[in-house]
Amino acid sequence: TLAYADPKRARFARKQLVASLKILQRGDISIDNMTGSWAGAMGHTQFIPTTFEAYAVDFDGDGRRDVWSEVDALASTASYLDKAGWRTGKTWGYEVELPQGFDYRLADSDRSLTLREWSKFGIRRTGARPFPRADDKAILVLPVGAKGPAFLMLRNHYVIKRYNNATAYALAVGHLADRLRGGSTFLADWSTDERSLARRERQELQQHLAQRGFYNGEIDGKIGPKSRVAIRTFQSRSGMVPDGFAGSSLLMLLRQGSS
Repeated sequence: TLAYADPKRARFARKQLVASLKILQRGDISIDNMTGSWAGAMGHTQFIPTTFEAYAVDFDGDGRRDVWSEVDALASTASYLDKAGWRTGKTWGYEVELPQGFDYRLADSDRSLTLREWSKFGIRRTGARPFPRADDKAILVLPVGAKGPAFLMLRNHYVIKRYNNATAYALAVGHLADRLRGGSTFLADWSTDERSLARRERQELQQHLAQRGFYNGEIDGKIGPKSRVAIRTFQSRSGMVPDGFAGSSLLMLLRQGSS
């Protein structure tokens, strides 16, 4: 349907259709059992057909790569993560505590430092625990801005995001893995009075910032480097913590200034 009726995704959808036919021809799954979402994501792994072709494996040795079975699905996910650069024996990241007066401009998605270098800014792992490998590189991430927990994210976090490019998703997967191994809950409170914005709200936020002369990029709802610089500049001039977070309280403040 997408290949025929959706001009924007026709080329992509045709590739998926051809890959689907190859999967059926090979006998990995029967046509009756080849179930998935409306956009083509299949099985427990939610692999699209071309991803299946590239990463699915036959782990139980029955001659079929079957992501509708738990064994092959788990193994295929491991295959995907491995080929995406997963570093065995290393974790996804660490919850950390930030010192008083911390410069939140350092929480930038482009700033990658070693854990030893981050420590020089007064950042400590929660629970007074040491970092096992001080030379591992990490990026400081504040999922809900300065009001919530802080994390130093390692390479494996971004490998998980290759599977699903959402910070909340990758963080949940990593945290769930830690809990299954007996790890504790996050120590910092997760702010309930702050939330991330929907795309239309992010577009509105960009429009407000543009009207005030802070932002000159595209009004696309994507909070990239230009948007974060604009947000931090506005926050600094408004007496707010310049964490660059596009949250609900920031949008409310911008709306008040426009009324």
